[in-house]
This record gives sequence, structure tokens and C-alpha cells, in this order.
Amino acid sequence: MSEFDAYTSDHAILFDLDGTIIDSRIGIISTLHQVIAALGHAPDVSIDLTWVVGPPLAELMAEVIGAYGDDRVTLAVSLYRRFYDETGRFQTPVFPHMAELLKTLARSPIRLFTATSKPASLAREILATHGLVSCFDRIHGAADDDSGGEKPEMVARIIAQEGLQAHRTLMIGDRRFDISGAHANRLRGIGVLWGYGGEKELTEAGADILVPGPEDLGGAIISQFAALARH
Repeated sequence: MSEFDAYTSDHAILFDLDGTIIDSRIGIISTLHQVIAALGHAPDVSIDLTWVVGPPLAELMAEVIGAYGDDRVTLAVSLYRRFYDETGRFQTPVFPHMAELLKTLARSPIRLFTATSKPASLAREILATHGLVSCFDRIHGAADDDSGGEKPEMVARIIAQEGLQAHRTLMIGDRRFDISGAHANRLRGIGVLWGYGGEKELTEAGADILVPGPEDLGGAIISQFAALARH
């Protein structure tokens, strides 16, 4: 038994993946450096690429290779997919405490879904590697061609497909995209500080609560469900 057993299947939580459940920074950045090299440039390791974790792939790729005066975005995206599938996806450790929390939530009546800009098929493979795919009622994400990765539209699609109630659903993520996706659909957005957005970005995005560490997330979920019940 856990505190989450008091809820019903009318309650739901949408989880971002990168920077929220898994620490994908190393895999993503190393793959980007491979792409830059494959395009004929010398990767500048002094450039801070932390920000790339979160935005849709084509959007971030245009900016990353643009710094090298390159505009071959379609080729770069194709290379990224190949390199990431070969090596990057294996460099995705789960943040401490997150596996335990997800398994506890999965044993409760609360329905769990991913809402990731990664292709849903890739998200499923990564979560399966960590033994976590069964924690979720469904894995939602972008299509295999990376379309459909914008969070406001994605969250709206998940709500419609799964029959979710906005006043009983939370969105959890580490970037402003997650918070804007939540608020565009009248959900409360929980911002996590162990990811890649940071306090300033999440505060400016209007996160309803900021959570310092994964060990604090369970309490934040309870507090936000309570806030929803009061309104």
C-alpha cells in the first residue's frame, strides 16, 4: 500500500522522458558530436549543448549545425537517428529514485503516460531496457519521423485519446516546453530541477511547483493533486 492508492483511475500523470526519468544528456550530446564530425566539421566541445535536450529534433539540429555554417538539416537528422540508434540510446541511465517512484505509482490506480518529444517507439525501447515500460498505461511521443513532438499538441492528443480529465491530470517535465504543453491544456505543470531546463527557465514558464530532487517528487504529486481538488 502507498499514499497513491487513495486515488482513482480518473487521475493521471503525463511524464516527460529526457531530463525527467532518464539522464540522456551524454547520449544525445555524444551523438550530436558524431553528426557534426560526419558532416565534415570538427566538433567544438566548448559549446554548451545542454539546451538541446527537449526541443524537437529538426528544430535543435538546425541551430546546432547552423553554428558551423551548415544548413543540411535533413541529412543531419538522418545521421542523428542512425548514430543514436547504434550507440546513444544505450547512454541513458535512469535518475536515482525515479524507477522506484514509477513502480510505486504503477501499482496504484493512477494512470501513467509518457509525453516525450522522442519518437514513441524509441522511448518504448529505452524504457524497456530499464524494465520500466510496464509502468505506463501507454507510451506517447513523436512519430518515427519526429513529427508531432510539440508538447501543446501532443498533450491535447493524449488527453483526447485517453479520455483524461484536465482537473485530475498532471504534467511532469524539466523544460519550458513541458510546462507550456501542460498550461495550453489546462493541466498543472510540475517542473523538475534535476533535468536540463533549470530554475529560471521553469519559473519563467510558470511551473506550478518546482521539485528539487527525484526523492521529493512523490510529495509534489500529492500536493498538486490536492491543489486540483480545491479548485
